[in-house]
Amino acid sequence: MPLPAFLQAYLPSYDIKKLDKASPGVAREVITQVLNSGDDKAVAWVFENYTLKQIKEAVKHPQRGVWFKNSLNYWTKILKVDVDTNLYRKAIFNLNPFDEDYV
Repeated sequence: MPLPAFLQAYLPSYDIKKLDKASPGVAREVITQVLNSGDDKAVAWVFENYTLKQIKEAVKHPQRGVWFKNSLNYWTKILKVDVDTNLYRKAIFNLNPFDEDYV
């Protein structure tokens, strides 16, 4: 099943016409990118098209180096998900990896 065109803005490296939203890897990427920077419409689409379990798993096991700190903090609180400290640190997008305060 294809993704709607309005999600292209959150997945600029992909041709979303070729992605299957049911694929586990695609689901994780879509959930991550939309929760990280999506607008209300995109976030609503994610919650309508993926299970709460899938969404929580994407937050609980965040992808390395792609999350904005504020977004990951927000979603861990909203979804009541605990993220391992080491995984959290690795997940945060940081242009200065020597900065001790990025977490």
